[in-house]
Amino acid sequence: MAKAITKINRIQMTEEQKRKSDLEEIETALLDNKDAILQCMDILKHMNQGGVLTLLGGLFSEGDKVLNVLVKAADKPEATNTIKNLLLMVGVLGTINVQQLEPLLLKLNSGIARVAEYTDSEDDDKLGYFDIVRSLKNPEINRALSLLFEFLKGMGEDTEGLERTTQLPENQDIHQSQDGTLEEK
Repeated sequence: MAKAITKINRIQMTEEQKRKSDLEEIETALLDNKDAILQCMDILKHMNQGGVLTLLGGLFSEGDKVLNVLVKAADKPEATNTIKNLLLMVGVLGTINVQQLEPLLLKLNSGIARVAEYTDSEDDDKLGYFDIVRSLKNPEINRALSLLFEFLKGMGEDTEGLERTTQLPENQDIHQSQDGTLEEK
């Protein structure tokens, strides 16, 4: 019969073998994530070129002072209201349909361009009541007034029962019943 083993000798790795094993593990991880690492390096390059890394380095080196200033600034009631208003504005911006807004913005730009070209000279006749009534026959002024009246109608509509959306009220799936509750169409 064989003798029982009473002593187990563990294989000890030398520092050099441990270092070589660790390097192989890192190399494998780098090769497995090559694309992600290259993208991160590209982002870091752009951040460095834009001065973001320098800014972050300065923030971290003076972290306590910067944090103290930020906390004092955020502790003011105006800052709280600013944050609330900013969040509300971002929410409202998300409901604006830019495709519907674009024609209005183009007309607004056209009107601003005309005002910029207009010169208020002493020689021009003053605009009188009859001139205003006569100008209503001008198709451009008539279209502008029609647009203004449609805008005012929309501003005056009861929107309490409507969703926060960019759809016209008649296209929404919700309407108010006679008892005042909201129902799906």
